[in-house]
Amino acid sequence: QVQLVESGGGLVQAGGSLRLSCSASGTIFSIETVAWHRQAPGKQRELVATITSSGRTNYADSVKGRFTISRDNAKNTVALQMNSLKPEDTAVYYCATSYYGTVNRFWGQGTQVTVSS
Repeated sequence: QVQLVESGGGLVQAGGSLRLSCSASGTIFSIETVAWHRQAPGKQRELVATITSSGRTNYADSVKGRFTISRDNAKNTVALQMNSLKPEDTAVYYCATSYYGTVNRFWGQGTQVTVSS
């Protein structure tokens, strides 16, 4: 059974930083593509960042230069460092992992990020 658990969300002022973490059980992040998504109230879910098994990263234009996705293979976690946060970054953030070739096969429960102006 694959389980993902996000942590690190919270309330921060605009311009501040937060670091989200996604820990996994039942799978090995180092061999999968892991993604962070977010969903703001009344909006569709948006892909924020991905990291492949080879370490290649990709970001949504809206977060490029501000967010960094990284992986700690020893801890089997994937982090999302978010700097220079803006009110429009307010959303529930989810991590998702591929699994044997199926993209975004498993999801975490989400963690709330709120950026005040």
